[in-house]
Amino acid sequence: MTDIKAVAVEPKNLLNPHNHALVLLDHQSQMAFNVKSIDIGSLRSNTAILAETGKAFNVPTIISTISRSDFAGPVFPEVSKVFPNTKSYINRTTSDAIEDQNFVDAINATGKQRIVIAGLWTSVCLNGPVQGLLEQGFEVYVVADASGDMSHEAHVMAMHRMIQSGAVPITSTAYLLELQRDWERKETYPATMEISQAHSGAFGIGIQYAYDMVHGNRGIE
Repeated sequence: MTDIKAVAVEPKNLLNPHNHALVLLDHQSQMAFNVKSIDIGSLRSNTAILAETGKAFNVPTIISTISRSDFAGPVFPEVSKVFPNTKSYINRTTSDAIEDQNFVDAINATGKQRIVIAGLWTSVCLNGPVQGLLEQGFEVYVVADASGDMSHEAHVMAMHRMIQSGAVPITSTAYLLELQRDWERKETYPATMEISQAHSGAFGIGIQYAYDMVHGNRGIE
């Protein structure tokens, strides 16, 4: 039997700030109105985590919209606050972003073969580009809780379909903490704490509690 010994090394399938691009698809008013698989407050908070994490960790981030001016409307304020240059958003007429040349050009411009993606709706505007990227050889991570659909079943079935095709499921807070991962990374530690406190539910409240009750507002040292 071969002896196997563990070594202290970063697993290759983990995300870090340098090995992927982030894509936010169609987080827009009209697309959110009929989402029933997740409550709108949670959806907005989880989308905020992705946007703020992408910005804080300098991850190449693509924001794409569908029929922004004549149908689906503006992106969530949680996105436009972080990325205010709306002229840089890639607007499309096709529900499948991978069939839009401007979107494809933006993907290629990142130089990344690993894509983290979330969007509305899961079974339509998210499933299409995920399937296309997988077929073209990309590694794709789908953020389940920053995506949504017209019913719980529609969302779950679309997630199953993408996973069966090779996509890796992940959640928003897991994405943030996977990029931080080492609390000695001081340059992104404050942002990680701020994002968590603002948007990560009980985990964020726990951080606030630790700051106030355990560390006397001095911060975790």
